[in-house]
Amino acid sequence: MKIHMSRTFIVNRNVKEKWFGIRHIQYLMLFFIVNVAYGIRSILSIAIFPMTAEVPPHKGIPTYPEWVEHKNIILSSFFWGYICFQLFAGQIIKYYGPKWFLGVAIFIGSLFCALIPLIGGQMGYGGVILCRIVTGLSQGFLFPCTHSLLSSWTALQDRAKFGSFVYAGGNLGNVISMPIAGLISNSSFGWPAVFYLYGILGMAWTFLWFAFGSDSPSKHSKITEEEVRYIEENTTTNSDDSEKVIPTPWKAILLSPPFWAILVSHCGQNFGFWTLLTETPSYLHLILDFDLKSNSTLSSLPYLVNWILSLLISPIADYLIIKKYVTLGQSRKIFNSIGLFIPAAALIALTFVGNTNATVSVLLLTLAVGFNSGIYSGYNVNHIDISPIHAGTLMSITNTVSNIFSLISPLAVDAAVSITGYKETQKQLWSFVFWVASGTYIICGCVYNVFASGEVQPWNNIVNDSDLENTKEEKSSKIEEIQMEKTKT
Repeated sequence: MKIHMSRTFIVNRNVKEKWFGIRHIQYLMLFFIVNVAYGIRSILSIAIFPMTAEVPPHKGIPTYPEWVEHKNIILSSFFWGYICFQLFAGQIIKYYGPKWFLGVAIFIGSLFCALIPLIGGQMGYGGVILCRIVTGLSQGFLFPCTHSLLSSWTALQDRAKFGSFVYAGGNLGNVISMPIAGLISNSSFGWPAVFYLYGILGMAWTFLWFAFGSDSPSKHSKITEEEVRYIEENTTTNSDDSEKVIPTPWKAILLSPPFWAILVSHCGQNFGFWTLLTETPSYLHLILDFDLKSNSTLSSLPYLVNWILSLLISPIADYLIIKKYVTLGQSRKIFNSIGLFIPAAALIALTFVGNTNATVSVLLLTLAVGFNSGIYSGYNVNHIDISPIHAGTLMSITNTVSNIFSLISPLAVDAAVSITGYKETQKQLWSFVFWVASGTYIICGCVYNVFASGEVQPWNNIVNDSDLENTKEEKSSKIEEIQMEKTKT
């Protein structure tokens, strides 16, 4: 049986890079839908306040104050669906490609986003939960498909830069969606218009994606041969690998320390990130006493800083790798540490700031979320580093497990109320929440630094588990031969 050995990445500088090509159109389209998808996720954290207000801001806008006690359950319901299809998505796109699954899934999720005001009005808060679950189910295809597409369309020396660009679209989505949600909710259109707007944007994108998107460079009808060569000759996979389907080596993956490093880091990141995303508006409103308009603007500020820093950090990460100042694995660990340890320090500092010092509180929240952008050049692209062939599957596994922590994060506030006895209007409760989030960041960041790797793993393109043993034996034999040669010399 033929065994494919892992290859070391070497930049092919004989292939000229075009400043703008078909691959950049793919990046832009993925950036846009990640932006809209995160907007669909986050608008509810702002719209929930006018939705549950005692008095509507304008006549004729429906409000449901009886839903207030179910707020955190409603906010977490997206993740009930989101965790379900990740593994399925990662596997099915390996066999049939990600393009059509991504487009159809986004269309369905966007449709149910637009239906929230109607179904919520008919079925109560249970109808809102139903729509959010369906939206979550559909967005379960987003990251596995995006990771698979980036693996096919991105040369390794561009991976941190364009991977960060695409995924940072999520934080720009928060930056844009939160003020828009606050502005529209305060207008005569009311909070229902927020869901109509984002539902229409998502559905419109799918038609553009079907027209201009593609599973891989070799399948795109408009791409030049030169651009195909640039992408395929500067990756750790080749055209032969992309054309054949290699079975997923489940046992090897689950026994791989670098995979577990990514998984643990992803779990810690999601818990901290979604705690801040879903609960920052509540903290600003209940502790710092900001009104809806100010709340929505200030809630988006940290994500604007996150987006800007991601654009600055990712080229630095690529530059350090290309110039060989650090190895690929060292670069991932450095920037992952920036993305987890600095936010942890900022959240710890926030617990010592009084609720009357709004400026410092907002500054620390901005630092916590802003420097979290380091993870886009850390674990977030590390799936592709260790296994380009199974990158979509690896992302589906880590995203499934980590989003259990996303689901828990809004409910953790309710749990903290029960554990501590404090109410959401008391600063002591939020200090407890921030200590838990910062501790999670620190522990998961340390685990990543110990076990992570930037090298393609031996199981990347094995056919079965026995092949992995053969591969290890061959590598051991080669090491022994090298050592013998050195001894002779």
